[in-house]
Amino acid sequence: MLIIDGDYPMAYGGVDLDRDLTRPIEEVRGATGRRSLIDGWPDEETMASLPEMRKGRIAAALVKIVARIRRPQSTIWGYRTGHGAYAAAQAQLAYYRVLESVGEGRILTTGSQFADHVQEWAAADDTTGLPVGFVLGMEGADPILWPEQVHEWWEAGLRAINLSHYGISTYSHGTGTGTEGGLFPPAKDLLREMETLGVILDITHVSDRSVREALDLFGGPVMASHQNCRAITPGERQQPDDILRQVIARDGVIGHSMDTWMLYRGGVDWANIPSRREVFPREAVTLDDLVDHIDHVSQLAGNARHSAIGGDTDGQGGRDGAPYEIDTVADYQKLAAVLDRRGYSQADIERIMFRNWLRFYEQSLP
Repeated sequence: MLIIDGDYPMAYGGVDLDRDLTRPIEEVRGATGRRSLIDGWPDEETMASLPEMRKGRIAAALVKIVARIRRPQSTIWGYRTGHGAYAAAQAQLAYYRVLESVGEGRILTTGSQFADHVQEWAAADDTTGLPVGFVLGMEGADPILWPEQVHEWWEAGLRAINLSHYGISTYSHGTGTGTEGGLFPPAKDLLREMETLGVILDITHVSDRSVREALDLFGGPVMASHQNCRAITPGERQQPDDILRQVIARDGVIGHSMDTWMLYRGGVDWANIPSRREVFPREAVTLDDLVDHIDHVSQLAGNARHSAIGGDTDGQGGRDGAPYEIDTVADYQKLAAVLDRRGYSQADIERIMFRNWLRFYEQSLP
């Protein structure tokens, strides 16, 4: 079965963590020698590479550009200036472009391109030589130095933006800051420019108040690329039912994250995230926990048209932060059997694995 991954910060691994993601996963995990200056997760925990995506029939992914400004009380790394964040984001954009130029990937900017790409994968018995589809998204809008600059990013192929990542951004409060803070003044202009262009608003990682304010201002397409349900797992990183219902009402999709901190029912303080293994053993969180969140959204919607995979692949720490059954992204295929055991029809399983993202991007990309 085909898969579309709703969130993969690939360039973070390929550029910032200095991994060669064109190589088989065993080689990526076994890499030796000096790595980048950024203190990241160990190479041996890597879940994804382009060959491994093809092995798992992952036809396309929302791939991210991630470069934030570090502010006081930031809970995660960042750059001292907007200029630095912009330059780092441009480097990640260049990474996706060079992968496209050598045939490893294909940047998809329109709905028809996306549909044609998925059809090519669906028709292929052997996907070894096929490029993986990339929809370009930005995780935290700090690299957009002023609202009108989003036009430059649009021309470069960017198609989805979430306003914040961890902590406060130029435009809004985000996770790691509590759920009370809202939008900052530049956000109104940015959202207006995004709507004019047709940029998708990704509400992941953004504080509750900021999301509610943004949805009141923004009339364009909306999704949650890698998000789970606060009704099941407490904590600000998950979203409450009223926000999930708004995404559903606007025919958006919620990509359910494989990050076990978003699945572990004990929850976590997102401003002070401990080591997982200090809190629970890896076997404590499984794909059944992920399906509980899929079930919850399906019950809110009355159908299975709004849940999908939003792996946060390798952005959540790699294999150590994934459900117990997941060793690499190829194991995302195991979700289909769990959904079948839990009573989902074949049609609904296909929707969750890839068709919901396919429908969304066909409708939402220009």
